[in-house]
Amino acid sequence: MKLRKVTAASAAVLALALTATACGGDDSNDSGSSSSGGGGKIKIGIKYDQPGLGLKEPDGSFSGFDVDVATYVAKELGYEPDQIEWVETKSADRENALSRGDVKLIAATYSITDERKEKVDFAGPYLLAHQDLLVKSDSDISEATDLNDKKLCSVTGSTSAQNVKKDFAPKAQLSNRGGYSECLSALQNGQVDALTTDDSILAGYAAQEQYKGKFKLAGLKLSNENYGVGVKKGDTETVDKVNKALEKMVSDGAWKEAVEKNFGPANYKYEEAPKIGQIVQ
Repeated sequence: MKLRKVTAASAAVLALALTATACGGDDSNDSGSSSSGGGGKIKIGIKYDQPGLGLKEPDGSFSGFDVDVATYVAKELGYEPDQIEWVETKSADRENALSRGDVKLIAATYSITDERKEKVDFAGPYLLAHQDLLVKSDSDISEATDLNDKKLCSVTGSTSAQNVKKDFAPKAQLSNRGGYSECLSALQNGQVDALTTDDSILAGYAAQEQYKGKFKLAGLKLSNENYGVGVKKGDTETVDKVNKALEKMVSDGAWKEAVEKNFGPANYKYEEAPKIGQIVQ
């Protein structure tokens, strides 16, 4: 009799365990490894601190062109917006985040370079940006050479300002700050004369409500930055699917709509959507 009680209890425990496993199957798909979506999730790496591109809003929502692109791509892969888990992915950790499987995709002002292609695969490009200058709306700075004897701000660790000093304005006075917001405040207060980084990033900051009409892009093309969607090395199936999604986004007008929504207030003269697989050197 005792033996029968133990056997019955064991059977009950086993049945509960099998039921829990079946019910919890969706929770195990955190990395978005399923290509068809369904009831799973997909983790996508973005920036949290770049207005117009990837920004975490005070209410916990996310906005920006990279976010719009990633949301569109995810839907084409079978995921609704509420199935996306946004993961902050800083520049220095993007390759590691993909190789570890922390995220399925990365859309975070991720320029396609030969060095990076040794570690990850890219879909795209989906935006061609350029290094540029942001100045006050009444500034007479129109060329990089105008920065000689002027103060130029960029973020600590960035090579943008050094490139300007090296190639265009050797007498420029470099001012490094901890973040672009600090550079923007310095520019607004007259402590610096210009801010430099990718024009898409500059346009995103200038388009913020509190800065509308106060700044302008110089419209220079000091470098070519081909933004791509990062994918784990060797995952050619996902690369192909993302490329098809990007092509559809351009053809149905959603790409242009996203560009104008996120960058329009800064009068950003964006390039036409680049051809998939075509890298502009």
